[in-house]
Amino acid sequence: MRGYNAVLARNTEKAPRNTGICSQTVAFSHYNNFSAQLPIDPTSGKLVAGGVKKQAEQCFNNINAIVESIGHVMSDVIRITVFVKNIKDVDAVDEVYKTFFPTYVPARTTAAVADLPMGALVQVEALISNGEGTIPDAPQAGDLIKLINNTINAPLSPLSAQTVSFSHYNNISAQLPVDPQTGRVVEGGVKAQAAQCLKNIKAILASIDVPLDDIVKINIFLKDLADIDAVNQVYTTFFPDSGVARTLGYLPARTVIAAAALPMDALVQIEAVVSHGDGTPPQLVEDRHGLIIKPANTPKAPKCSLSTQTVAFSHYNHLSAQLPLDPKSGKIVAMGIKEQTGQCLQNMKEIVESIDHAMADVVKVNIFLKNIADIAAVDEVYTTFFPGGVPARRVVGVSALPGDALIQIDAVVSNAEGTPPEA
Repeated sequence: MRGYNAVLARNTEKAPRNTGICSQTVAFSHYNNFSAQLPIDPTSGKLVAGGVKKQAEQCFNNINAIVESIGHVMSDVIRITVFVKNIKDVDAVDEVYKTFFPTYVPARTTAAVADLPMGALVQVEALISNGEGTIPDAPQAGDLIKLINNTINAPLSPLSAQTVSFSHYNNISAQLPVDPQTGRVVEGGVKAQAAQCLKNIKAILASIDVPLDDIVKINIFLKDLADIDAVNQVYTTFFPDSGVARTLGYLPARTVIAAAALPMDALVQIEAVVSHGDGTPPQLVEDRHGLIIKPANTPKAPKCSLSTQTVAFSHYNHLSAQLPLDPKSGKIVAMGIKEQTGQCLQNMKEIVESIDHAMADVVKVNIFLKNIADIAAVDEVYTTFFPGGVPARRVVGVSALPGDALIQIDAVVSNAEGTPPEA
């Protein structure tokens, strides 16, 4: 395996540690995947007092400490995700955010959720570029550049870039249902709003000459989970988007998240991770052009007509959110949180193994819980699948999950072999 990328998990004493459960950052290829940071003082291990601004400052200080510990700077941040308990706190968080990103602004997603671990008011996570790559003793195309793009054909924000490209991925800021001409949320209910979100994503991609079918992962945030059927009616008019994709039946991996509230009182918000076959300079064209997307499904895990179980591109596999569904019956396992956690992780394991990978290749896990108090029980099961506690991790509490499940889990998995160029 020498000459392949290696999973590189790292921790620093200058930020909170959750030893045995997760790593602060897991690097693979050209990205560092950070665990979501709570407003915990790393010395005391307790939440800081003083309200949401103090807590936001602690979250960003923790991120900065991890960034610096791996020889990077805050301008290497590609994407920021902010979760708050109260959507009204976003303005206060933004005041702090601007002190950490005074000029360059990354792609960004903001949402309110039902609960956060330890009763925190805010939680922040980051995705960081890794220009040196992770092939042991063999730096890869050092000094890759970020490509930031904005178009007037989609909503503009002084706090985020519409898309930030690095290496073989475009990271799109979560798109609200905002008309770019008026700057206001469109009227007409959730179907009209879902269509506007997707139109905005399509406009951003068109501005960088990328088709909609190059999306590898979609995350849909809904204020009311009951709106998912209406959103899906719109979704299927956008995906697949090309004759080739329709012939192949290609759909991105997907996660649906119940948000307690969204900015501008929107009903829906959509973010996307997009393949970037051309890469970013100074990668040579002959080394980077025309990489293919490789979708995969296995009958050993639940299938969905609206998403692919896993989509590989370049050096990452993106998994759709896994519910505690029995793949044979297609029904939620009717047991408690431990059993449902085990089913989610078993489904993930089946998908990972179906593409000739192992759970040790997982670099990031996102856990959505109906009851945040279930974390301890979840961790009992989780550590049997990840005994080394390597993957970076995010945990949030949500008001509802599909099928009235207690838990939902998605993941990002390393792909050492990469995906081949087009024949």
